[in-house]
Amino acid sequence: MTSQPSIGFADLALSKPVMDALKRIGYEQPSPIQAEAIPHLLEGHDLIGTAQTGTGKTAAFALPLLSKLDITKAKPQVLVLTPTRELAIQVAEAFKTYASAMKGFHVLPIYGGQGMDAQLRQLRRGVQVVVGTPGRVMDHLRRKTLKLDDLDTIVLDEADEMLRMGFIEDVEWILEQTPPQRQVALFSATMPAPIRRVADNYLSAPKIVKIVSKTSTVERIEQSFWMVSGLHKLDALTRILEVEDFDGIIMFVRTKALTVELAEKLEARGYSASAINGDMSQALRERTIEQLKKKHIDILVATDVAARGIDVARISHVVNYDIPYDTEAYVHRIGRTGRAGRTGKAILFVAPRERRLLRAIEKATRQPINPMELPTRQQVNEKRANDFKATITQVVANKKLDFFHQLIQSYLDEHDVDPIQLAGALAYLAQKEKPLVLEEAAKKSSARVSKQPKTERRSQSLRPNKDDLPKSKRGNVKVPMDNYRIEVGKKHHVTPGDIVGAIANEADVEPRHIGHIELNDEHSYVELPIGMPKIVFQSLKKVRVRNHPLNIEISDHVAKQSATSAKPVKGKKKTYTKKPKKKKNNKPLK
Repeated sequence: MTSQPSIGFADLALSKPVMDALKRIGYEQPSPIQAEAIPHLLEGHDLIGTAQTGTGKTAAFALPLLSKLDITKAKPQVLVLTPTRELAIQVAEAFKTYASAMKGFHVLPIYGGQGMDAQLRQLRRGVQVVVGTPGRVMDHLRRKTLKLDDLDTIVLDEADEMLRMGFIEDVEWILEQTPPQRQVALFSATMPAPIRRVADNYLSAPKIVKIVSKTSTVERIEQSFWMVSGLHKLDALTRILEVEDFDGIIMFVRTKALTVELAEKLEARGYSASAINGDMSQALRERTIEQLKKKHIDILVATDVAARGIDVARISHVVNYDIPYDTEAYVHRIGRTGRAGRTGKAILFVAPRERRLLRAIEKATRQPINPMELPTRQQVNEKRANDFKATITQVVANKKLDFFHQLIQSYLDEHDVDPIQLAGALAYLAQKEKPLVLEEAAKKSSARVSKQPKTERRSQSLRPNKDDLPKSKRGNVKVPMDNYRIEVGKKHHVTPGDIVGAIANEADVEPRHIGHIELNDEHSYVELPIGMPKIVFQSLKKVRVRNHPLNIEISDHVAKQSATSAKPVKGKKKTYTKKPKKKKNNKPLK
């Protein structure tokens, strides 16, 4: 069976809530394994899927199984076995994302190294999908805390990896505990004899889906990756753009919404950028590509579908702002550069949890992708200075400057100023809008986006900008706060330290800038610096503390006054500043 290039998710008979989630996420077209596997799983067939990591197989089984789920029944209906805890977490989060429009849906990842108590509580509350490693799933089955009486489907994800890690006997034992009429989906990159034996013994007339990777070594393209850490992706991206000598760039993101969002942010930082995605008409797409060809824009922010078929000679760089889940999509992406004998560069952003996808891409392209160091402040400053000097040389050589010579001579006649000092003053004025010296992170966004209102001139972290505060508060930087409600509390065994750690890591906000935390039984309140960027807020909503989502929301709640609580700032309803902690026996928040 060969998937049709034009097939869309709407052609696959998925449920309305799943389609709503896909539309919100911005997924436009199924990968080959998704197009082939989804119909079989929807029809209830057992399945053997042979595909490499990075081909989109998680969605290939999650989307159809969610479409068949009985949401009114809070009992395990789907069990997914994975070889590692990292993959278990990743698959569970994928299920949650695809089920975002399904009220009452619960998925639970279970794995060793995590406390049993939290898993037992959630199993008692009821879940429809369980994702776990074989050892911990066996523990729950033996304790009778995981019951599979209502199980409809069991998925064996990365079966050959489970074999390599010595789990295959455990997998067979678990299969023996499942109801006889359950559906089995087995996914494996290879099919060694023990995996084939499992398929023969436990699958009934399975459908076979085999995706053969067509990717190969990409020549003439210099590939590198940056492991996302420290700086936010946007700050890192702009620093890279500052030192790279690029002509035209195609920048790939996963969703349609992010094409517009990223293009706007790049425009605000002084780059000529435009979005291109599947929501645009063909005429508008062609007009945008023509602008790139004619150098009216330099950066095109695109999704995979929208960029199909683009061949623009001036594309010197491809930036994978979001790593693709499909290895073949990666090869198609970077193939936009390095054409017709030309050389090109491909830069890939990789989050720590996406290392597996990086390895899959290297395996598919049959060549290593080298790590890159972010340009230092000194390198950025040198590049800005050299560009400025080059501009001066060009102006001196090509512009008629007689009027300006007379003006400067007149100024020198009227003022006792050294010509070098005068030249320095003029250089300062010329570079004022875009300084030649990279400023500290806390001030950078204010300097680069000087024309925006102050409330919009924040970096994508929650670090407060001292220059945005009233002068009276700049001395000790008492940060104005908003109050937020989070859906974790004492009953979840959450401590203030857990909350501080989770928010600090995700939002890149220093712990000292997190205000008063008020713990209640089922929920809590936390104060954070005002003006939280939307992208940070959305990412915080997905953060989990002790395996419970924060589900953070702005709140009108007034914090209880205590030694560590915050006082309302006069005249502002939801703005707070922290009091210095009094010395007491109770330990300060870490």
